[in-house]
Amino acid sequence: MNSGIKKTTFGDYVIITLMVLLILVCILPVMNVISIALSDAGAIMRREVAFLPVGFNIDTFTTVLGDARFMRSLTWTAVLTAIVVVVNLTMTILCAYPLTFMSLKGRKIISFLIIFTMLFGAGLIPTFVLLRDLNLLNNPLVLILPGMISVFNMIIMRNFFLGIPDSLKESAEIDGAGPIIILIKIYLPLSVPVLATIGLFYAVGRWNGFQDALFFMQGASEWHPIQMLLFNIIENNTAFDVADPGATSPPGWGEAIQAAAIVIAMVPILCVYPFIQKYFVQGATLGAVKG
Repeated sequence: MNSGIKKTTFGDYVIITLMVLLILVCILPVMNVISIALSDAGAIMRREVAFLPVGFNIDTFTTVLGDARFMRSLTWTAVLTAIVVVVNLTMTILCAYPLTFMSLKGRKIISFLIIFTMLFGAGLIPTFVLLRDLNLLNNPLVLILPGMISVFNMIIMRNFFLGIPDSLKESAEIDGAGPIIILIKIYLPLSVPVLATIGLFYAVGRWNGFQDALFFMQGASEWHPIQMLLFNIIENNTAFDVADPGATSPPGWGEAIQAAAIVIAMVPILCVYPFIQKYFVQGATLGAVKG
């Protein structure tokens, strides 16, 4: 008699083992950075810190939070991320929605040209020349305009829109609603899961991005996002402002400061996940059903 309980197979154990290893690969580096940020400078210098703090110390966090340059960059990155999410979601919706209309002339050609950009890019040098000719170098807009839409995210949203029953649109058209009203009143309220998921993709991508600032914002350090600032701090060993400029920092202090800065930079974007988690799986899978 079949009890309905699936027997655990060898393949299940392999999958579980791989998942545990992947979790450890993701978690252990974060634990190491947090432990370094909270450890005594001497223990860091002696390489005694692994995944737990040695000699509890929070002076590194107070030093980082007291640095005007770091806080300015953190605030600017938060504002920039909010702008990018709003702009990118708007552009993604405006691109995906018209492609759901079968009556749109040139629909297949437009779709092909959009998808073509996923396969072939101009490259860094032509992009640099184009942005230079548009006077966008060292301009904060260079962190927003070139990446206003992701084709991958647009396809997910388009497929999600295609999954909405046509009867809803037809009933709204009978009542006299036009395409814009249908989008605002029907499509967007039903698309909260995919909007939240794609918005999270855009937010994480912007918060963690630094290559565009590295290539196109070298002469405007006051507009550097937080990841670019962290890159400069670690690469050039740039010091933070301290209360007593004449004080001599103990060995290992610089590494602890860098770790504390990384931890603080991680916190804001991590705080977003609990609010988006309930939509994440649903939004990431529903838009991937139709082709």
